[in-house]
This record gives sequence, C-alpha cells and structure tokens, in this order.
Amino acid sequence: MKSFFASVECAERGLDALTTKLVVADEGRTEKTICLAVSPALKALGIRNRCRLFEIPKDVEFIIAPPRMKKYIEYAAEIYGIYLQYMDKNDIHVYSIDECFLDVTDYLRLYKMRAKEFAQKLMDEILEKCHIPSSVGIGTNLYLAKIALDITAKHAKDRIGWLDEEKFKKTLWHHTPLSDFWGISSGTINRLAKFGIYDMEGIANANEDLLYDEFGINAELLIDHAWGRETCLMEDIKNYKSKGKSMSQSQILPKDYNFKDAKLVMREMVQNGCYNLYRQGYVTEHVHIFVGYSGHEGDKGSVRMNVTTNLYSIIGKYADELFDKVVDKNKMIRKLGYDFSDLQGMDKEQYDMFTDRAEIGKEKRLVESVLKLQDKYGKNSILKGIDYEKNATQRERNVQIGGHKSGES
Repeated sequence: MKSFFASVECAERGLDALTTKLVVADEGRTEKTICLAVSPALKALGIRNRCRLFEIPKDVEFIIAPPRMKKYIEYAAEIYGIYLQYMDKNDIHVYSIDECFLDVTDYLRLYKMRAKEFAQKLMDEILEKCHIPSSVGIGTNLYLAKIALDITAKHAKDRIGWLDEEKFKKTLWHHTPLSDFWGISSGTINRLAKFGIYDMEGIANANEDLLYDEFGINAELLIDHAWGRETCLMEDIKNYKSKGKSMSQSQILPKDYNFKDAKLVMREMVQNGCYNLYRQGYVTEHVHIFVGYSGHEGDKGSVRMNVTTNLYSIIGKYADELFDKVVDKNKMIRKLGYDFSDLQGMDKEQYDMFTDRAEIGKEKRLVESVLKLQDKYGKNSILKGIDYEKNATQRERNVQIGGHKSGES
C-alpha cells in the first residue's frame, strides 16, 4: 500500500491520497515526534518518510493526522479479505500491516490472466473498495518480487515493477545505494566497502571464499541475491516452525529519563510481560533487558533464573537486579526493552525447595482475577500504584497498539 497510514487518513476524509499533503504524527508529544507516514505528495517535495515534524519546511501547508492504529488494522483486514476472494490463504504471506507476498502462479491459469493484468485487477479493486492506492512488484521468485516492489515499481507510471533474473542483472546490478536492496544493512555495506564492493555486480563477481570468510553462512544469501536467485518458496514460509518461542517488548520514552524513572518504567513493562506470559500459558527461565541512552548507544544484559515461572514477584526481582547491574546510572535513557526467551508451557513450571507454595498459589489467584477484570473492562480497569507515578507510561500504552495511539479513548 502507498504510504498506508497516510492513505487511510486521506480515505477517511474523502481526499485523494496521491495529491493530498498529509502526515500521520502525534503532535501532542513534541515537534520532535516522528511522522509515522508521509503522503506521496509530500514525498514528491523531498520530505522523507519517518522524518520529524520540525524537519518539514515551514512554507509547506499540510494536514497532521493523529495515529489511529485500530483503524489501520481494520483497513488491512479489509484488503486481506480482497485477496481471499481470489486465492487461498496458504498462498498469501502477510509481511507487514501494509505489505503481502502473493504466490499467484496457479491462479494466472485459473483466471486466464497475465501477472500484470492480475496485479492491476487487485490494485483497482483495493482502490475502488478501500480508496487506498497501491503498488506491486512482480518477480519470478520471492526476492525479485520484493525488489521489484521496493525499487522498480517506484519508477513505473502504473506503479507495477517486474523482474526476472536477467532483467535484474541488466537494470539493477549497478544500482546504488545498496541499502535500497532488501536485507542489506548499513553494517553489511561498510564491510563490503572494505573490499571495494559497492553494487550487486561487485558482490556477484567477488571471490566467494572472501565473502564466506567475512560473512560466514550469510554469504550464501548475499551471493544468491546478487544474482537474483531465491530458493525459499511460499510453502517453506508456511511450514516454518521456530525452534524456540520468546516474548519481548520495547518502547521509546517520551523524553530523556534518569535511572530511577527508567527503572520504574521497566518494572511496569516486566509486570505487563508477566501478565501476558500467564494469559498465554507460558513460563520462562531467561530474562533479558536492554536500554538505549540518549545518543543511540546502549547496554544490555541477561540472567538465567533458578526457577521457571511467569510470576512477577520472582521475575521482577531478577529484572531489577539486572537493571542495577547493566545500566549506567549517570546517563539519560531514551529506550527500554525486555525479552523473555525459551518459553515453555505451564506444565514446565518449576520452583526451588525454598519457594513458599502457598504464596505462589495466592499470587496466581490474584493474577487470574486481574486478568479477568482486564479482559472484561480493559487493561486500565485495574492497575498498580506505580502506574500512577508521574513518569509512568503503562496507562497510556494500555490504550495504544504497537506503541501508537489506537484512535480510541
């Protein structure tokens, strides 16, 4: 979808998403707030996506729309429903809220259409029913479809890009910057530059032993993609099962926090994480935390508990000790996160011989009561005292989706 969040806001206002100057941003924070979406008309003026409000030139008139994540999810579901009218869900991989991979191989024969005709049909129906403009990348494999979408479609009048391996080599082997290509990070670019490699042709023609020495097994992916090859199929995605489960959460704080206030927010996050573990029937023995200081660098740490549980009375103590151990008390903090790894079912719950089983049972009954109330009346229907502290964030986050306003009270 083209500038999806911005396009939804235009659709809700009866405006043309391709010509309206609109940004989606929570201006209630500060002018430094990041714009979640910038409409195509503003992008045409050189205003980049994910910019900050103050970076938009003062002489440009535009609409500021506050985020409404619940509304965007509703639109995404409606668009997914359009796909389902033409194909089976097993041939669809939802990559993000505004992007899907569709394996249309068998459907082209069924509908007696070429790939471009089928793409145009879907685009037209999405525009007609949802008023959302879209673009399409067509490729002979998953990778080429993604690159056709990210790079080629942007330069096509009909917003449809098409690539096979030969066209990829002919048109994109010398394309720069390499960061435009899916899966190539700034770190990879810097490591390639050490060997004088700056484009896809350079990767394709490089000494493979050199690449394997530098990137290990990941060199195989780099080399395949440089030639436009991709072995992963839709059925591989559908059949994939991760070896282990984890649960994580992070947030960017509304301002710089000192050590004390950041620790309070971390406690809120871990408490909420323990509720989610209990709600989903998981326990953990591994706790990880990380912080980002005001200025990008950060610290992280992990601990293996001597019990396997989902109760905050136990996990919270480990998280507190870990926070005290790894966080620099003299630096201001802007980002916080935790991760519970190696999740197991409740049948794997385990405590040591010093644990008071009566207290464990009491806490479980309390948690179950809290979750019932929250499920019925909302997460803010019952809170802890720390959630009312001046710099706490959980009350606000309870009415957000993905860290952004849901659009509901």
